[in-house]
Amino acid sequence: MACVKVSLIACLLVAAVCTGCASVATRGVGKPHATALQDPRETRLGRQFLTASASHPGMSGYRFIRAGVDGLALRVQIIRSAERTLDLQYFIFRGDATGTLITEELRRAAERGVRIRVIVDDGDTQPGDEHILELDGQPNTQVRIFNPFDTRSHSALVRNLDFLFHKSRLDYRMHNKLLVADNAIALVGGRNIGNQYFQVDPASQFADDEVFAAGPIVQALSAEFDDYWNNDVVIPAQRLGRLPPYQPPASTPLVRGSGTNYLERIDSGEPYGSLISGQQPLVWASARLVFDSPDKRSIEQGAERGRLMSRAVEQEIGAARKESLIVSPYFAPSDAELSLLEQARARNAAVKVLTNSLESAPSLAAQSGYDKVRVRLLRAGVKLYEVRSRLESTRGSGQTGRVSRYGNYALHAKLYVFDRQRCFIGSWNYDQRSLRINTEMGVLIDSAELAGELGQRIDEMMNPGEAYEVLLDPDRAGELVWQTQLDHHSVRLHREPSRGWWRKEREKLLSLLPLQPEL
Repeated sequence: MACVKVSLIACLLVAAVCTGCASVATRGVGKPHATALQDPRETRLGRQFLTASASHPGMSGYRFIRAGVDGLALRVQIIRSAERTLDLQYFIFRGDATGTLITEELRRAAERGVRIRVIVDDGDTQPGDEHILELDGQPNTQVRIFNPFDTRSHSALVRNLDFLFHKSRLDYRMHNKLLVADNAIALVGGRNIGNQYFQVDPASQFADDEVFAAGPIVQALSAEFDDYWNNDVVIPAQRLGRLPPYQPPASTPLVRGSGTNYLERIDSGEPYGSLISGQQPLVWASARLVFDSPDKRSIEQGAERGRLMSRAVEQEIGAARKESLIVSPYFAPSDAELSLLEQARARNAAVKVLTNSLESAPSLAAQSGYDKVRVRLLRAGVKLYEVRSRLESTRGSGQTGRVSRYGNYALHAKLYVFDRQRCFIGSWNYDQRSLRINTEMGVLIDSAELAGELGQRIDEMMNPGEAYEVLLDPDRAGELVWQTQLDHHSVRLHREPSRGWWRKEREKLLSLLPLQPEL
C-alpha cells in the first residue's frame, strides 16, 4: 500500500510539472515595458559624474572593490543615495542576513519614491530567497525572474522533476551581476547577494571582485538591464503565483561573522563617501561593456543575431603578445578554449591561470572538468595556480586574517589581464557553461593603470602563501606535484591537497560521467 501511495504522489508531481510549465514561456508576454532613467542629470549623482566625464571625453571612471565588507557597505550606501531609480540584476539573491539587509534597504528606498526594478535568476534559489520576490507589487517596486522553474516549491524532489522534464529550458540561466543607481553609478563584477560573497560567513567565504563605475559606461549598463527586463524570458514574480505580503524584519539583521562590525562600516559612509568626494579618485579610461543577449540560446543555435560576449574576451587572449592572466573559479575550458591558450604559448606569450584547488572548490563537478585538462595545459607551458582553503598570507585576498583562520576560503572572482594594458572584470568563467549555457556580462577596460593594479592583485593571490602552484612531476610522467609555502617554508606535495580522501574519490567518480558540456 505504501508503494502505491509513493507511486501516486510521484505521478501527481509529474502531472503538475508537465501541465503547468507550458504556460511559463508565455507569462512574460504583454508585461509593462520600462526603461532606465532617460536623463541622469535630473539627479545629483548624474550631474556630478556627467560633468566629471566631460573632462575625460569618451572615458568613464572606475575603482576596483576587493573586500567583502566594502562590497556590502557600498551597496547599502548606493541604495541610500539613490534619488530616482535603482536597477539590480543577480544570479543569486539570498534571503540570509546580508540579503535581508539589502532587501530592506530597497523597501525603504521605494518608500521615499525611488523606482526599484530587480531581476533574479531562479536556478539556485534556496528556502528564504523568495523574500526578495515579495517586494513585487509593493509601491514603486517590481521584481522579475529570469527563466523561472514552473514549481515554486523548494522541495528537491519537485524541483528535480521539473528540471528533468524541462532540462532544455531550465538549464539556461542568467549569471549576470549588476547594480545601477540613477543611471549614473554602477557596480559590476562577480559578487552575488549573500553572506558568502561578502565574506561574512566563516563556514563559506568567497573571494570576489567588482568595479565601481561612473560616466557613459553606466548608460550602456542600463541598456543591458533594459534588454533583459523587457525580454519575454524574464517573468513578473506576481505571474508565477500569489506571493505573501512583504514583512519587514523585526530588527536589523546582525552581520558580524567575520569579526568586522558591518553595520558600523555601513553607517560610517565608507567607501562610498570617498568615491563620491574624490578622496579615492576614480581612474578614467575607455572601456566597453560586453554581454550576452538574453536570447543567447537562439543565437548559439543560429536562429537569430545578437551578442555573445565570449568572443570579446577570447579576442583579447588571442591578441595578447606578452601575457594573459586568468582568474576563474570554475575552469573547465572547451577544446577551442584550450587551443586558444596553447596558441598563446606557441607564440611565446605567458599564460597564468588561478582557479580553485580540490580543497577549496565549491563544486566537485566543475573540479572534475578542470582535473581533465591540467596535464595538457602544463605540457603546453601554461602556469597553473590553485587557491588554498586556508591562507598563510591574506595579502590580496580581500578578507581579514581572523576569518581566514577558519580555512573555508574559496575563489569566486572572474578577472582577466592582458599584457598589463587591458583588463576584464565581470561574471564570465573560463568554462563551457559560461561559453554556451549561461548569460554573462562584464567590462573590458583599456587602462595600463587599472590592468597593472589588477595584475598586482592576481600576483598576490598566486603567491605561495595563498595558492598551490601545480607542476608536472619530473620523476613520474603524467603525475602532478603541488608547490606551496607552509609555516614560511617551501614544500612540494605529491598528493593532491584535499579535505579528506572521500572528497577526491567523489571528484574521480564525477569525472567518469559525461558532464563536460555542462561544466
